Order: sequence, then structure tokens, then C-alpha cells
Amino acid sequence: MTRADRTPRRAVSLTVLIVNQLLAGVGVASGMALAAILVADLTEVTAMGGLAQSSSVLGAALAAVPLARLAVHAGRHVALATGYACAFAGAVLVVAAATSGWAPLVFVGLAAFGAAAAAGLQARFAATEIAAPGFEARSMSLVLWATTIGSVAGPLLSEVGDEFGRSLGLPPLVGPFLFSATAFALSGILVGAFLRTPRAGHLETDERALGGAAEPAAAEGAPAESEPAGTTETEAEPAAASAQATPPARVGAWQALRTAARNPTALVAILAIVCSHTVMVGVMVMTPIHMTQHGLSIGLVGLVISIHILGMYGASPLMGWLVDRIGSTRVIAIGAAILLTATVIGILAPGDDVLLVPLALGLLGLGWSAGLIGGSTLLTTTVEERLRVPLQGATDAAMNVAAAASAALSGLVLGIGGFAGVNVVAIIVLVPLAIAGLRLTMVGRRAPA
Repeated sequence: MTRADRTPRRAVSLTVLIVNQLLAGVGVASGMALAAILVADLTEVTAMGGLAQSSSVLGAALAAVPLARLAVHAGRHVALATGYACAFAGAVLVVAAATSGWAPLVFVGLAAFGAAAAAGLQARFAATEIAAPGFEARSMSLVLWATTIGSVAGPLLSEVGDEFGRSLGLPPLVGPFLFSATAFALSGILVGAFLRTPRAGHLETDERALGGAAEPAAAEGAPAESEPAGTTETEAEPAAASAQATPPARVGAWQALRTAARNPTALVAILAIVCSHTVMVGVMVMTPIHMTQHGLSIGLVGLVISIHILGMYGASPLMGWLVDRIGSTRVIAIGAAILLTATVIGILAPGDDVLLVPLALGLLGLGWSAGLIGGSTLLTTTVEERLRVPLQGATDAAMNVAAAASAALSGLVLGIGGFAGVNVVAIIVLVPLAIAGLRLTMVGRRAPA
């Protein structure tokens, strides 16, 4: 089997993933930009607006594992297309519910809407499967970078979408969801028709490992498993071909999570993703409230959030390059240090400081980027193939559940301890990652002995 057979149309598939992320980013951002206001208007309860984001995040968490399972059974293109189809249905449901005035149905639609976020997260793993060996992180980072354009363009289209909806006789704030539905429909058609990847969870480095090359885990400080005694190079080549032809045994998402949690390297990868995302969401969602409480304008709030998004996605190619050059664990450590710096600035900076608050939010996004790309690459390259996709789904589900809880509780923390309290809690969230990192370092030092 040739390399072209293993990674079909690598350049085409990567282009499809990048364009898809751009479209999906527009779809998510254009609708969610006004979702909280729409819910608050429908329910006539301002506090209910915060549940719009929570519904979408929980929907992403619920969709993550089924989409991962579908990727194993039918392929990444089917899983991604299904995710965007669900999001399309959710956007249509939001339009119908808001038009009829039935507020509870809006939350159902927003939950289905969250499937687009779950699909977008799965797309980063699909990028590693079509990448050349040694370029997995850079391929992932390019796909994430495309989200920058969509995330910035989406809110800019919200006003146009609102005017378009009003021209069709729809209630205010509903029109942007028509744009979301269109973007999701195009995304689903694009990946379903043109995206082709190797078997979900399979990397070219898997074949190299079976052929006698070092395991990727060894590069990250974890001891690699040795070849069975007596295996020669000529015997290893048929074994690699057999492994490619025969799908690995299926493993459930939670079984994969429990198994990986016993591996120090995989545990660091999981915690890097979950903790980075939890810290980012918890601090980010309270920053606009904190700023407006100190008299800063809505325009400045929007600028700070834009700086934050730029830190999240704009720097992702740099993070991907760093991961491929210096290793995932080092980038995760850099990300944790950046997040710690951001939260310390958040504790010390006055709420009306127009320099330190944007700096803290920019660093918060940058630390998230390092943690997500470093953790996702480490998770992909250091676990065996049979665990890879179900573990990816379980980790994405965990990060979204944690983010939903963080968004819901951060308002309570803000009321009790102020913005400094929110950042102190964020530092506490980083503690498990620090402990797991120290444990991995100790394991790496003992391995030579």
C-alpha cells in the first residue's frame, strides 16, 4: 500500500478542513453573538440570557462522544457532516421557536446548535490524520487558525443578518440564525462530499512504530514499548500492513478515558485540554461584566474580546510549529505559565485599566491555544490507536462539561469575590495539571534507571 493510499488527497483534505472551519466559525459566531440577548428578550428575564451559552456548550459535550463513535464506524467525513447537520437543524429550530415565541424550544435548538462546536473540535484531530509525520501539530494549528476568520466575521454579520430577518418578517435578533443555518449546511455538504481521510484515529507514525521506529511517546518523556523478542524488520513490514488493513478493536469512550488516565503522559494531555479550556471560559465570560461595572464602554469590551480571540486562534500556527519543534509537554508547560500570568494580572489589574485588562485577556487566549494544541497533539500521538478516537471524544466532552460548569459558577464567584476571586479560582483549576506535569517529569527521570 502506497503512502498516497494511506493519506488520500492530503492537500485537498487539509484545504477542505480549513474552508470548513471558516464556514463553521461564521455559523457559530453569527448566531451565538446575539443568542443571549434573544433568550433574555423571549423570557423577559435577563439572567436567563446566560443559559444560552450554557445550552450550546452542553450540546457540544453531549455530541462529542457520539460523533467520535460515528467517526470510528463510518469515517471522519460522515461524523463531521452529521455534526453540522444537527447544528443546521438546531439553527432552524431556534428560528421557529423564536418566531412562535416558545422560549423552551430555543434552548433545545441551541443545544443542537452546539454540535457544530463538537464537530469543529473533532476536525482538529482529523487534521492530524492527514498530516505528514512530524507535521501533526502544524496541520492541526492551521485548521484551528481558520476559525479566527469565521469567529471575527460572524459577529460582524449579525447586524446584517438581523436586518435580513426583519425584511422577511421575522422577529428581531432571529435573522442571524438564518446565516448560521446556511453556513452549517454548506459545511456539511463540503465535508461529506470532498473530505477523505485515513481510518479515524490512524496516523502514519503508527505504521512506522510497527515497523521498528521509536514510539512518539518516547519523545515526550514516556518509555516506549519494545518490539516483541525475535521480531525482524522483514516480519514487521507485513505486521504494519496487517494493522493498516484490520481496524483496531473498538473501545468505549469512558473505558478509553479510564485507561488513559492511568498513563502519566496521557493524563497530562487530558488535563491540559480540560484545565486550559475551563480557565479560559471561566475568566473570559466574566470579563465583559467586570469591565462594564467599572464604566468601560461596550466598544472597548468588544475590542478586548477581539484581542482575546486573536490570542486563541491567531497564534495557533506558532503553537503548532513549537509543538513539532520542541515537543508537546514543553508547549503545555509554556501554556500553563501564560495562563498563570494572565490570571495574576487579572487579580492585580484595576477593572478600568485599558492596558492591563486587554493584556490579560490576550494572554488568556494565548495560553489556551498552547494548552489545546499541545494537549491535543500529545493525546493523539502518545496513546495506542484503538484508544485514540474514543479518548478524543471523551476528552472533548469533559472539556465542554467543565466549561459549562465554569461559565455557570463564575457569575456566582464574581458576586462573592469579584473579578480577583474569579482569577483565583482559575489558578486553582490549574493545580491538577501542575501536579500531573510534575508526576510525568518524575516518571521520565526514573525511566533511564
